Amino acid sequence: MKTRLLIIPVLIALITFTSCDTLNQVANATIENQGTPTSLEIGNGLKQALEIGTGKSSDQLSAVNGFFGNAAIKILFPPEAQKAERTLRGLGLNSLCDNVILSLNRAAEDAAKQAKPIFIDAIKQMTLQDVTNILLGSQDAATQYFKRTTTAKLSLQFKPVIQGSLNKVNATKYYTDAAQAYNKVPFVSKLNPDISDYVTQKAIDGLFVEIAKEELNIRQNLGARTTPLLQKVFAFADRKKTAGQ
Repeated sequence: MKTRLLIIPVLIALITFTSCDTLNQVANATIENQGTPTSLEIGNGLKQALEIGTGKSSDQLSAVNGFFGNAAIKILFPPEAQKAERTLRGLGLNSLCDNVILSLNRAAEDAAKQAKPIFIDAIKQMTLQDVTNILLGSQDAATQYFKRTTTAKLSLQFKPVIQGSLNKVNATKYYTDAAQAYNKVPFVSKLNPDISDYVTQKAIDGLFVEIAKEELNIRQNLGARTTPLLQKVFAFADRKKTAGQ
């Protein structure tokens, strides 16, 4: 008992004075001792990581202010309508413009939850070659895979959801009102009041931005590898990449 009591302070001191780099080295060494993962483990580990990453991205973006509160993906007036926005704000119609922007982002947030089953389906369709290419590929290899395999389906399934969402949060009305107000200004190029295609594409773009962030996090951050399988598979990938340098 006395021996145990003496050991505890020593352990506390070691933990206190050990640098983060040393702790990471110890963690890496422990994981490396697990050995080389099998092909099945690699496939399951990567798919587990991608399900976590895409699910987290969808959940974050479908929450209130998931788009509106994120400066990197916040949806603004379409480029061709930004001159119209400046003109309307110059005419004192700030509230109308603000309502348009808020409603566009609310529509994207409302639709984001629809992405989960599409990404899960794409993950299930992965071949062993897909898995290997993603695991040992570039930092955004998974994101690029999803862009290739899900963009068409996302567009097809998002469009009616976005349209319904736009109607539900009055985005269609607000943007139509803004377009009509601008179109009344003499000598201006008329705006198309249909905004659904634009919001659909921006919602998809925002999803991929968040997925890329999650992918980078799990590749670089040991703490993001939350299961023994993820730790084993990505430690293997780290070793392979280091050996190839």
